[in-house]
Amino acid sequence: MKILVTIKRVTDYEAKLQIDSSGNKIKLDGVNMIANPFDEIAVEEALRLKEKHDGEVCVLSIGTADATQQIRAAMAMGADRGILVKTDNPLDCTALSQVIAHVAGEEKPDLVFMGKQAIDDDSHQVAEMVAERMGAPQATQAYKVSVEGDWVTVVREADGGLETVSVKMPCVVTSDLRLNEPRYASLPGIMKAKKKPLDERELSTLGLSIKQSMTIQKLELPPTKTTGEMVPDVQTLVSKLHDVEKVL
Repeated sequence: MKILVTIKRVTDYEAKLQIDSSGNKIKLDGVNMIANPFDEIAVEEALRLKEKHDGEVCVLSIGTADATQQIRAAMAMGADRGILVKTDNPLDCTALSQVIAHVAGEEKPDLVFMGKQAIDDDSHQVAEMVAERMGAPQATQAYKVSVEGDWVTVVREADGGLETVSVKMPCVVTSDLRLNEPRYASLPGIMKAKKKPLDERELSTLGLSIKQSMTIQKLELPPTKTTGEMVPDVQTLVSKLHDVEKVL
């Protein structure tokens, strides 16, 4: 069984972010960068499937050379090898899905495992686009995953309860928050990760015609929260909501 897992380098969710002077991107100088938590969950589940069914886990990342840190961390957890498609330009969901589908076409995995979304842009679109480009079935927001023969059964979280779907491999599966608890890398795992193969290739060498379908025009920080105000009666409350806050 061959599993391809994508992992994205994102800003730490505990970091206090600032907007760059350009107004359309985040300042990254001095900001701690981590692996997208949903992707870490996908790596963990891929490793569990490998331990149960044998096979190979390959980790794919797209971005700057710094993303090797997150790939090595996944290999320290137990992934067998890594692929980094290097580009200094941020790619939108359409372009990312194009690159991932291309690499999947080369690798021919039985299962493409992805986090359901990245915590930086929260688009929740890439995996679905990858499945469409591959012409493969998909099962998103996995709460539980099991494999039997050529079929992957996924219990997924849906509005109001759980839904069980079965898809035939090759397929695309995305992880939800409660799928598992990612393991910590052991010291021997960290040492082994340094020697595991990591294929670095430039985006320009893939022969793809990348077309960005979205550009960020402007970013704004959330408005500063103000303290609450006590009002003497309902009439004053309604008046303030209507005349000051403009919500009525």
